[in-house]
Amino acid sequence: MKTTRLTSVFALAAMLVAGVATFAAAKDNPGDTHTSSQFQGPKANTGTATHFRQNGQSMLKVSDDFKVPDTPAPTWRVVDTKGNIYTLDAFKIKGGNNEKRQITLPNYVHDIAKVQVYCAWAEVLLGEAAFSPAAK
Repeated sequence: MKTTRLTSVFALAAMLVAGVATFAAAKDNPGDTHTSSQFQGPKANTGTATHFRQNGQSMLKVSDDFKVPDTPAPTWRVVDTKGNIYTLDAFKIKGGNNEKRQITLPNYVHDIAKVQVYCAWAEVLLGEAAFSPAAK
C-alpha cells in the first residue's frame, strides 16, 4: 500500500514538473514570432519589426536591413489596437554609435498594431510598420 501511494506521489510530481516545463516552453516559444510589414515613411523605409517572447517578456526588434534614421532623436513607438500610442526607448544611445535595435515592451502594452519610428525632438513620424493581425 505504501509503495503504491509513494509511486502515485512521484507520478504526480513528475506530471507537475512536465506541465510547468511545457507551459514555460510555450510561453517563450521562438517559433511564436510575428513579423511586421516593411517600414514606410519619409525617413524610415527599410526593414521590418519582429515581435517575440523571451524569458516571459514581450520583445521587439528590427531586422538587420533596417536603417535607423539620421535624425536628432529617433525613438521607438508602438500603437495598440485601440489606438493608444506608447513612446518607448530611443534608437540611439548617447556616447557612441550604439543603436538600440531591440527593446523589452512594458507589461501595460497588451498588443501591437503598429511599430513607429518617431523623432522625439521634432515630434514627427519618420515611418511605421504594421502587424496583421496585431501581435500579442
